[in-house]
Amino acid sequence: MKTRVYNVKVLTMEEGKDISQGEVWIQDDMITYVGPYREAQEAWDKEIDGQGNLLMPGFKNAHTHSAMTFLRSYADDLKLNEWLYNKVFPAEAKLTGEGLYWFTKLAFMEYLTSGITTAYDMYFHVDDGVRAAKDTGFRYAFCDSINNFGGTVEQVEKDFLRLNTDPSRQISHRIGFHAEYTTSKELMEGIAALADKYQAPVSVHCSETRKEVEECREKTGMSPVAYMDSLGLFRHGGTLFHCVHMDETDFDILKKRGIYVVTNPASNLKLASGIAPIKRYVDMGIPVAIGTDGAASNNCLDMFREMFLVTGLQKAVCDDPEAVPAWEVLKMAAVNGAYACGLAECDKIAEGKKADLILIDLNQPNMQPLRNPEKNLVYSGSKMNVKMTMVGGKVLYQDGEFYLDCSKEEIFRKANEYAEQILQ
Repeated sequence: MKTRVYNVKVLTMEEGKDISQGEVWIQDDMITYVGPYREAQEAWDKEIDGQGNLLMPGFKNAHTHSAMTFLRSYADDLKLNEWLYNKVFPAEAKLTGEGLYWFTKLAFMEYLTSGITTAYDMYFHVDDGVRAAKDTGFRYAFCDSINNFGGTVEQVEKDFLRLNTDPSRQISHRIGFHAEYTTSKELMEGIAALADKYQAPVSVHCSETRKEVEECREKTGMSPVAYMDSLGLFRHGGTLFHCVHMDETDFDILKKRGIYVVTNPASNLKLASGIAPIKRYVDMGIPVAIGTDGAASNNCLDMFREMFLVTGLQKAVCDDPEAVPAWEVLKMAAVNGAYACGLAECDKIAEGKKADLILIDLNQPNMQPLRNPEKNLVYSGSKMNVKMTMVGGKVLYQDGEFYLDCSKEEIFRKANEYAEQILQ
């Protein structure tokens, strides 16, 4: 399949390499040319006229629980522990693989409308999530969420080996577990040994709430970051979700281990968990990516809202309007997110990279005047500007229409049907 996207402004996400008027050529799922107009030697299977709009790499939702769409607006306005133990865990205990399949497809639809081309998921029934991704064509990275309530190190290893065999990298797996406060020392040591065996990074929820940090310190004498590091979990790096309440020594550990932080500002605000010290991470060279978290705590799977919150909150808490500028936030959403998911081939628009692209409609009031499209994206952009979302060279969303394996009406119907069964 040979595809040409032409008549576009190309934001490659490589500084100094943007193209004011150009085109991108795609062979199957790979980019083969980026530059000004050039006559092709062969015919195209598909041509897309970008009508002068902006083409850029897709956003990566670097931390989410996709199937939590079934809990949207179900357990709102509650403290985290009450929300988690009294509402979320009991409902999740009733979740079936078939229900998860449809709830995940619903999340994929929402991601596509927000220009998200990859989700780094952490949830249950991994095979049903994978099936949803394969059926829709969405790019899906996954890490396990084992803890004292379920899952084994042996199962994580099996998942790691069998879910990293896709040559297209549409499906991939990373070693992970739920959190320090839900997982025994023995189980964490088992995960550390597994990470050593494959020299692989570890992903985990970390330091989301002040209570979590205080209880870990009472139990171990250390912060969650320091404690997990002492168990050998981060010898090969990692991706830590949230990282809101940090000790001074934690920053040095993150920097030393080459750890990625994934911030989830909307979820942390809604659950009153706090505001992560993003400016400190950026100033220290600790890479930051962005995630929505699940629809039970957000409740919106919207990268534009997350991007604005990342920068807006830092400007406020640091009393500094220069804190975390727009370009840095855009890098978090598109480039760093790819690395946090283990998908370096999806970071930029360049030859040899995956064709995970989004077309941004510049002919909307919130994008005019076209003085600085990058800043417009972060400070005034919204879902209304996502004209097309392409994953692996395939258009999955364009001009308000979805191009999936089934209709949006069927996904809505099935999702509502299974949600009613669980939450009645």
